[in-house]
Amino acid sequence: MSTMHQIKVKKVMKETDDCVSVSFDVPKALEPSFDYLPGQYLTLESEINGEKVRRSYSLCSAPHEKEWKVAVKQVPQGKFSTHANEVLKSGDTLSVMPPMGNFKLACSPDHSNHYVSFAAGSGITPMLSMIKEVMEVEPNSQFTLFYGNRNTESVIFREEIEGIKNRYLNRLSVHYVLSKERLMSEIFYGRIDEEKCRAYAKAFFNPTEVHSYYLCGPSQMIFTVRDTLKDLGVDESKINFELFSTDDLPTGEKPIAEIAEVDRGKMSAVKVTVDGISFDFDLAYDGEDVLDAALGYGADLPFACKGGVCCTCKAKLTKGEVVMDVNYTLEPDEIEAGYILTCQAHPRTESIEVDFDA
Repeated sequence: MSTMHQIKVKKVMKETDDCVSVSFDVPKALEPSFDYLPGQYLTLESEINGEKVRRSYSLCSAPHEKEWKVAVKQVPQGKFSTHANEVLKSGDTLSVMPPMGNFKLACSPDHSNHYVSFAAGSGITPMLSMIKEVMEVEPNSQFTLFYGNRNTESVIFREEIEGIKNRYLNRLSVHYVLSKERLMSEIFYGRIDEEKCRAYAKAFFNPTEVHSYYLCGPSQMIFTVRDTLKDLGVDESKINFELFSTDDLPTGEKPIAEIAEVDRGKMSAVKVTVDGISFDFDLAYDGEDVLDAALGYGADLPFACKGGVCCTCKAKLTKGEVVMDVNYTLEPDEIEAGYILTCQAHPRTESIEVDFDA
């Protein structure tokens, strides 16, 4: 199980009016456990007004830079994002979990691939990590980015992106899509939707020849682009995406685990193992999810979003059966191997065993 480490903030830099980047001074002794692939995230925790608040943010630095940096965009009423944008400063200490996440790109000098990315807002953070690593490590690969924002001023990391593009003119193509500002062409005005995705595919890349796609941003954009690419003949296995949250999911995208009337009120004997220590408790079929129930019994377990998005709370089901409300991150092979998202899991047998160490 990944554990929290006390890490000092190295630098807090204002990137736009409502976004800061936060870099960390990871001690040399911890660097091996903080290795990461571009696209992965850090889980951060801080005590804010007497409350422990935990959030996940994608790394915008690249592995070859030997740096750990995230971007935090302020959201309305966001406890952690407001704290990061208005209070956090160099020298402060945060609890930080080692990098995690299934949304990632493994680079190799032998690759000769074309990657295409669709991002919006702070969805640029994992893409920036991928772009920098691909440009540095894969000299025969190219990357095409479509990046949606309100206007030029709201483009996070614009100077850095432009600097990379100017350095790798023949391998990196960047297209800004602005919803509140008109550029030279109407094709880049508005939001990234099905019509624009089809137009971009016709003008800038051959959908079936692209090695893999990476999507990050609001759910509406992600699912629209995903479905459009599939309709254009792209195999779904080539489409990778990461959601910000489940708050803006369209109706019908977030099914709720059903329970038969005969099973309502039934109890399951739950055994949870973490850090080699096991503990037991009872949990109703129609009660809390496994994670919240275990936390209620005082367990120290890894989690972040609690929305089925980040995969931080992943554990292996070694006995019994569960159902999950949603699953946006576990891969088919992980599910086949018995892994579950404990923040979404409810028991469906008389007993279950969950192992966070597996």
